[in-house]
Amino acid sequence: MNSMEGLVTQIQGLSSTASDVLMLQNLLKQANDSLHAESTRLLPFLDQLDPSKHSLGYLYFLEACTAGPITKEQASSYVLIIARFLSSCVSEQIRLASHKFISVCKRFKDQLVLLGEPLRGFALMLTAIRKFQSSTEHLTALHPEFLLLCLLAKSYKTGHSVLEEDIFEVDQPKDLFLYCYYGGMICIGQKHFQKALELLHNVVTAPMFAVNAIAVEAYKKYILVSLILHGQFSTSLPKYSSSAAQRNLRSLCQLYFDMENSYSNGKIGDLETYVQSNKERFEHDNNLGLVKQVVSSLYKQNIQRLTQTYLTLSLQDIANTVQLSSVREAEMHVLQMIQDVEIYATINQKDGMVRFLEDPEQYKTIEMIERIDSSIQRLMILSKKITLTDELMSCDPSYLSKGCRERQKFDFDDYDSVPQRFNV
Repeated sequence: MNSMEGLVTQIQGLSSTASDVLMLQNLLKQANDSLHAESTRLLPFLDQLDPSKHSLGYLYFLEACTAGPITKEQASSYVLIIARFLSSCVSEQIRLASHKFISVCKRFKDQLVLLGEPLRGFALMLTAIRKFQSSTEHLTALHPEFLLLCLLAKSYKTGHSVLEEDIFEVDQPKDLFLYCYYGGMICIGQKHFQKALELLHNVVTAPMFAVNAIAVEAYKKYILVSLILHGQFSTSLPKYSSSAAQRNLRSLCQLYFDMENSYSNGKIGDLETYVQSNKERFEHDNNLGLVKQVVSSLYKQNIQRLTQTYLTLSLQDIANTVQLSSVREAEMHVLQMIQDVEIYATINQKDGMVRFLEDPEQYKTIEMIERIDSSIQRLMILSKKITLTDELMSCDPSYLSKGCRERQKFDFDDYDSVPQRFNV
């Protein structure tokens, strides 16, 4: 224990300047095994350290304290200690031990889940992200943990604030998979289906050497959201998808492909029968609620098809054609679709007739011009980012060496010879 007291003294004396902190970092690395060996006795030493001044040393002690199994009773006290640390720690110091900081934050999330209080972690986890990331374009390992807490507490609006940020830098592939998957689920909870579709699409089409469980679950939800949003989905993945995804995802999600077949014929009865016969399997996938939304969306899709054929139609005819139980139910569906700007129509209450209209948008209002200009500006920024990334990759030694190895696989004798005058 004397060695621990000496280490605390060194932490207190070497936490003021950048050069001292670097020296302290080396000392803490050497003492790491000793800290873990004494993990059950370290808690009192935290009272001798100030997390706002001794962030690096405090982090090493805290990570060692929380490394072992923790009971529910212990979790209550540790949550308070970690919360105090996350609120007070200094960015420059915690980034010197990034893996330990990530471990502490993940254990913080685990303890909140164990206590059944994910709501307590939102603000602190977001604070940890801001202190840890180099910029708002940096996706860290803490982003998925934050989104998971939001999901567990069903606080979708809180999670959506992070999803609005553009991401261009990723530490680990798994972070991207989980970020997009959890983000897609949050957007589904808010019924922001377009954004959900984009995030789930990123999971399915991301580079992968082998299909992972996250991609499989994301593809199932991707199919369902596509049906809700567009009434259909492409049965083939884009060419830029990995070969592993193109070969295996369909067979692993066949239940959902078969559902699309029932959906595409437009018959509510057939779709409901299929859902009922596979209810247990959808429940096992935790997708039954989303499947029910797909069934409900078929009514809307059938009404939208009517707008392509008729200019006017009675509510009774809509109810009969779409297989709704009453005129009142048909009216409610039409009104909701008008409110959601899914169709343009008016209802004559006297005779119960619906008149379908053209899109009134002329694309010349000030609001629309500002929206278009904003999109153009974002595209220009994205173009510059892609150009910069391409330049960095073209100079990357590991990329160039792999490119040379791949090039050797091709037999250039199979191609037409270059004319003599172009030979170098």
